[in-house]
Amino acid sequence: MIAVEHWGEISYREALARQEEYVDHVSRELRRETLVFCTHHPVVTLGRGTKAGDVFGWSGESFEVSRGGRATYHGPSQTVVYPIIDLNSRGRDLHVYMRNLENAVLEVLSSFGITAVANALQTEDGSLEAAPATGVWIENKKIASIGIAVRRWISFHGLALNIDMDASAFQGMKPCGFAPGSVVSMEEILGQKVARGAVDSRLEIALLKRLS
Repeated sequence: MIAVEHWGEISYREALARQEEYVDHVSRELRRETLVFCTHHPVVTLGRGTKAGDVFGWSGESFEVSRGGRATYHGPSQTVVYPIIDLNSRGRDLHVYMRNLENAVLEVLSSFGITAVANALQTEDGSLEAAPATGVWIENKKIASIGIAVRRWISFHGLALNIDMDASAFQGMKPCGFAPGSVVSMEEILGQKVARGAVDSRLEIALLKRLS
């Protein structure tokens, strides 16, 4: 059975250290698989695919990380979920795993009356051709980012869902390699604030259903 933990607002550095500890413990069967919910102080993380020019005006904290994908922002306007899951018992299929994360987000958004699509055809900044883009999209704006890593086939990193509107988020960067401004939040789509507790509760149910 997957455990669920809520870490509240936590620095990215501390959250990453705790994830790595959990990955080690799960791999040695010293801890149950765990679904972690949290949010971060503003930070830009640089995934393995980050390219020169992806971050051009960000003056805050940044980290190079082992997840897939390019540079993105995390901050208090989001809910972030880190599934520490043993993929050895789930076929070691990263594509299926990422689609499960995306589909859980789609289910939650639909429950709030928001229609979105996952892994949609999008055009990166500077590219002429569209290609499938991981994450959850509303037309050409991303509402949830997904970037994962595995160690001994135990997953870490995960997903970030934009809940609140924050004009200072994603500034001075190309989020995940897409044009500046190519992100959107639940608040912007609905025209009103959304209760974070309700989002987290529904997301927990949707993820556990797909990962258990």
